[in-house]
Amino acid sequence: MGLAENMTSTKKLALIAILAAQASVLHFLESMFPNPLPLPGVKLGLANIITLLALIVLDFKTALQITVLRTIFGSLLSGTLFGIGFFMSFSGAVTATFVMALLLRLFRGCGIVGVSIAGAAAHNLGQLVMAALIIQFAGIFFYLPFMLLFSVPTGFLTGLLTRELVKHIKAAKGCLTGGQGKI
Repeated sequence: MGLAENMTSTKKLALIAILAAQASVLHFLESMFPNPLPLPGVKLGLANIITLLALIVLDFKTALQITVLRTIFGSLLSGTLFGIGFFMSFSGAVTATFVMALLLRLFRGCGIVGVSIAGAAAHNLGQLVMAALIIQFAGIFFYLPFMLLFSVPTGFLTGLLTRELVKHIKAAKGCLTGGQGKI
């Protein structure tokens, strides 16, 4: 699909580590800010920028590896590893990664912003499914319409940021490779 096809295993491993570290830091930083909204759990989803970026310029397997690593490391940094928050974050992130990968593969006309909005909605759905499993109460799904409502602006913003990053990466790709297209 992208850059991953032309990389040595060492370069690819280094890139996965860099992107996972960036996503982990974004995950951690976002957890440090108080939620200004009246709904608990609503976040911008900055770490999802890295996941979507990896899906676009690398491949699904690499993006999934980055997603798993960032949820583990981000939870380690914030002190929530293997707590309820970790499992909710993990389920949301993995669900979003699968949905965004599917949309990018099957519906190319959806665009980066549309894929990001769908990913934000999938993330929220994945989190609520995990919460329902943990607390064994399906009534938690009353919260879904509110979370889906916030998926639109958060997914829109992260989609715009991702689209800009992709533009810069594609422009820099030729500079980094001397026009040969291999990084």
